[in-house]
Amino acid sequence: MSQNISNPRVFGRVAVLSGGWSPEREISLQSGEQVFLALQRQGVNVELFDIQREDLLGNRLEGFDRAVNMMHGRGGEDGLVQAVLELRGLPYPGADVAASALAMDKLRSKRLWRDAGLPTPGFAAPASPVEALEAAQAIGYPIFVKPVADGSSVGISKVHSAKDLEAAFAEAAIYGDVLLEAFASGRELTCSVLAGEALPLVCIEPDGDFYDYHAKYLSDATRYLCPAPVDAALTTRIQEMALAAFAAIGARHWGRVDFMLDGSGEPQLLEINTLPGMTTHSLVPMAAQAAGMNFEALCWRLLELTMEDAS
Repeated sequence: MSQNISNPRVFGRVAVLSGGWSPEREISLQSGEQVFLALQRQGVNVELFDIQREDLLGNRLEGFDRAVNMMHGRGGEDGLVQAVLELRGLPYPGADVAASALAMDKLRSKRLWRDAGLPTPGFAAPASPVEALEAAQAIGYPIFVKPVADGSSVGISKVHSAKDLEAAFAEAAIYGDVLLEAFASGRELTCSVLAGEALPLVCIEPDGDFYDYHAKYLSDATRYLCPAPVDAALTTRIQEMALAAFAAIGARHWGRVDFMLDGSGEPQLLEINTLPGMTTHSLVPMAAQAAGMNFEALCWRLLELTMEDAS
């Protein structure tokens, strides 16, 4: 069970990891700085790191008692840093190696949810533009084309017709394997999970055709409604689905599960984020605030989760 800690000295020396080498590096630096400052304000003995590959095998992290990983994307969110921290014996909040790797792979996580009976939009994993054209015709337009294993909407396109599919495939393929996903026409909702509980839903009204990188991190016109303006019954269903999706992946401590409503108003699972952003535009702090937990308290809670008895 997690402990309620009041003395910051109990945490010892804490390393906040940020930066990395993924396309989400800049967002990671922002998240890391915000978490570092929040913990520092509360008297935690904390140090902020901009991590590069060589740092994981060097001695920069020696002498620390625990870590808070804010390295979004490949390297930081896919199990690699989690493995390094476990080898070093440094407790950290968030999904472990296996769950991080599974959640980062949108294709495998969607297959897992489908097999578990959890609703997710139709999808395909084409290996070439020709296969993509065939798959898109079967799924139907509009369609999302995205990298299998990147976050923050990096490399994602919404494609309305076959003439634009090849370019969208090439854009996504820059980052690795490609996923095609059916378009769900309703509202976009997200449910944060913290210490086994589902937080209030956030409804996203993006600035643009969909919630892309610009709408997430650069625009001031994207609207966030929290608690989301949906009825109590649907809220409960989505929260229960989020917890089920979280458990199916084997995640722990905290994360965020993203949904779209389809044309019938039914929730569809999009993806799970086991290392959500902690910037001024981020959704987990917003949901926590709606539940009565400010940013400092949220960061403190993440540290408390590292004190869990792993036995």
